[in-house]
Amino acid sequence: MEAKTIKKWTSNIVTTILFFVLIVMLFVVISSKASGGEPQAFGYQLKTVLSGSMEPGIKTGSIIAVKPGGDMTRFKKSDVITFKSEDNVFVTHRVAKIIKNGDQVSYQTKGDNNKTEDLNPVLSNNVIAEYSGFTIPYLGYFADYTKSKTGGALLLLLPGLLILAYAGFSIWKTVSQLESKVNKVAEIESTDKSV
Repeated sequence: MEAKTIKKWTSNIVTTILFFVLIVMLFVVISSKASGGEPQAFGYQLKTVLSGSMEPGIKTGSIIAVKPGGDMTRFKKSDVITFKSEDNVFVTHRVAKIIKNGDQVSYQTKGDNNKTEDLNPVLSNNVIAEYSGFTIPYLGYFADYTKSKTGGALLLLLPGLLILAYAGFSIWKTVSQLESKVNKVAEIESTDKSV
């Protein structure tokens, strides 16, 4: 394969990746604004883990995918659930025990990295989702930043600026190559005239 073909393929791949990143960023921002702050994809919500209570399986700063909906009384011991705590904070912990009281179901939960079970049982009504097992370590720090006004603006602007910078570089490179060819043709013509 010659060098020009490789450069052309590289240029096309970089442009496609930058465009894809822009589309993904737009999707994340629009999805999170439409769903009240939680991005969703294919029926899963993406949550940021800000504590180490589930380490080593789920690292602090990870993004996890959880599946909302369904019968929240269906969970068994060892299932990992996401629930709203009494402080209105979302927590993802493992079910340690199931407590049934008539029709009411509660879960005693525990973080994998915690020595003791959580203080208060979780009512099934407060469970919002089940952990899917999908985790991206450390991306949660970035996702948490993007929820701020500055982060959201940066998330939308950065891919566009990268595409503009790459387009400017491509135009500059093409103009430089054209000038080089014009100069070579002018040199050849001046050499032919002097002979």
